[in-house]
Amino acid sequence: MGRHSAKYSNTALVKKTAAELGFMYCGISKAEFLEDEAPRLEKWLKQNHHGEMAYMANHFDKRLDPTQLVPGAQSVVSLAYNYFPKQDLAKKDHFKIAKYAYGKDYHFVIKDKLKAFLNILTEQIGEINGRAFVDSAPVMERQWAQKSGLGWIGKNTLLLNKQSGSFFFLAELITDLELEFDGPVKDYCGTCTACIDACPTEAIPQPYIVDASRCISYLTIELKDNIPDTFKGKFDNWVFGCDICQDVCPWNRFSKPHSEPAFSPHDQLAELNTVDWEEMTEDVFNTLFRKSALKRTKFTGLKRNISFSKK
Repeated sequence: MGRHSAKYSNTALVKKTAAELGFMYCGISKAEFLEDEAPRLEKWLKQNHHGEMAYMANHFDKRLDPTQLVPGAQSVVSLAYNYFPKQDLAKKDHFKIAKYAYGKDYHFVIKDKLKAFLNILTEQIGEINGRAFVDSAPVMERQWAQKSGLGWIGKNTLLLNKQSGSFFFLAELITDLELEFDGPVKDYCGTCTACIDACPTEAIPQPYIVDASRCISYLTIELKDNIPDTFKGKFDNWVFGCDICQDVCPWNRFSKPHSEPAFSPHDQLAELNTVDWEEMTEDVFNTLFRKSALKRTKFTGLKRNISFSKK
């Protein structure tokens, strides 16, 4: 088989495998230094928009150069996995958690799929050098996803897709396989400023820039200290993450419910009322969120968020 036909058939195998494993989209780009991103990332870090997420400033070169993560890397395979739920549990007067945290922690679910993905490629093609990433290493996943045509980076800095909105997880395979590359799509945000206008903590100071240190997701999950009083009364009952800038995005009217059983919420989660959240014991927390991303904030963190969110 010639080099070109191998590249063509391997690309077809990658796309077919992605679909079979339940990924909503799969795009491929050349594994090269993200030249356009370097000055943007540097400026964002210099302005301290990363807050206390010190890890964001680490491995600067690795973030921008996939060949430092996988020697000899040729291709970055970007994947999107839907998590939009059948039922939105964020009721107006109850405490709310971000939709991505309803079910089992996505890191485990998607990591298993990526392992299976690499195994299938190895069985079909032979020995390849590749690594799988899901929000777990210095990989600029939104930038790679944009480069490979999965969507464009919106004014809220999330990846948006014309057909499906933004309620999906991103993951990558960086591999030494030579594959056919996809190209980027254009930006369809237009003059819309819905996400900027709706953010109660003004975490989007200008289009395409998020000040993480003002973002409700950061404040309820990443921040380990006390939440600054300046944000009192602005949380709109969010106690783990926040979906406001996605919920108001016009493109999310095209979101369709996922079909991943692991992302279904615990039966009791939908039943929780304000008093249940306020009086939750550590045992109940461990039962409801045993395998959930919510474990990240720990019981004490959730309690802190609940008492801060109370009007």
